Amino acid sequence: MSMVALFLSFCGLSFLGFPIYVGLGVSSICYLFITNPDFIAMVPQRIWAGMETYIMIALPLFILAGELMNTGGITKRIVDFSLQVVRPIKGGLGEVSVVSSMILSGISGSSVADTSAIGSVMIPAMQKKGFSTKYSTGLVVAATTLGIIIPPSIPMITYSMVSGASIGSLFMAGLVPGLLIGIFQLIAVQIYKRKNKLYLLEQKRDTDVTFLQATKEGILALVMPGIIVVSILFGVATASESAGIAVLYAFILGVFVFKELKISDLPRIIKMTVMSTSSIMIIIGFSMIFGWVMSMEKIPDLLAQFLESMQLSKFWILLMLDIFILFLGTFLDVTPIILLITPMLLPVAQKIGVDPLQFGAILMVGSAIGLATPPLGMCLNAANKISKLSIMEIFRAAWPFLLCDLIVLLMVTFIPEMTTIPVSWIAK
Repeated sequence: MSMVALFLSFCGLSFLGFPIYVGLGVSSICYLFITNPDFIAMVPQRIWAGMETYIMIALPLFILAGELMNTGGITKRIVDFSLQVVRPIKGGLGEVSVVSSMILSGISGSSVADTSAIGSVMIPAMQKKGFSTKYSTGLVVAATTLGIIIPPSIPMITYSMVSGASIGSLFMAGLVPGLLIGIFQLIAVQIYKRKNKLYLLEQKRDTDVTFLQATKEGILALVMPGIIVVSILFGVATASESAGIAVLYAFILGVFVFKELKISDLPRIIKMTVMSTSSIMIIIGFSMIFGWVMSMEKIPDLLAQFLESMQLSKFWILLMLDIFILFLGTFLDVTPIILLITPMLLPVAQKIGVDPLQFGAILMVGSAIGLATPPLGMCLNAANKISKLSIMEIFRAAWPFLLCDLIVLLMVTFIPEMTTIPVSWIAK
């Protein structure tokens, strides 16, 4: 009865539109009130303990680095550099959107931030060249799902905290799936463009930026993900230290090199960072209570026993995991999905031989699709503010390119070497 109250209250509050942390907190307190009211006094301590983790220092620093990057003109330089990369392709603004997303994903660590940054530049540019608003917006949304897959990734930090997996190893586990999605999307753009004769839209470069300047400034921007990933992988710096270095590098580029970041911008940037960080941290804190309740009721063990009793093969269990993640992605954001699924299903996955790194990659790719899936779809909402199209219109335009994400999700699920072999390279 108490577990029924837990899940019914959580689902009810979520569907009524309450913030996810309210659903997690209220449902957990209802459970404790029914089972053992004395435990309610431990709730503040558990919430604080959930947030008081050294690894989470990296979270606000990565968010701050992304904000500095967007304000400091780094995003614009990445787009200019991507224009030069696809220069020989007629009508290549579609490819620019994908290439820019792949590069920006290695800096910001957030798909929603990438949608806002790239969408504000690329959607008007593609409209100007004659591409439809639906096509432009749908492609940008699908491409920017890479933000949480290609390292560094803010959700990967959260998953590392919950699962205990190495951040450096997780970054490597997401590298191949992220690059594959980008490559598949570039192929999909070519197919879509030829089918709809979009290649007839000649792309003249409406920019005064020379090839040499765009390449030089683009390389300066590309140094940033290199600093983050390489320093973590080779033990030069921890995740928190590399995030701090990234903040300093973005600040120097924005203020002294590109000269687009003003000191007067800092209060707004810091405010945005605090708001974004606090919204994630409060969810993490209340999810710890929810996880504590599930561990007291031995939900992971019961779930494992249930699946064993059904005598399902590993194939069907993994397929059910994919479907479950995609379902949750329709009404939950990435962080709640990670915090709910990991403590409940990671032990089950490990029992059937799934490595925590592979499980993390499955979570990232599946959750990325959820960012572009209605009704919640945070990337859809970000694009809606730019294009003014409805969420369903954007989704219908994005789905041909989201199929690339789905294909890679199945590959990651059933070909574990995609995530484990890159990690072994570093181990050697």
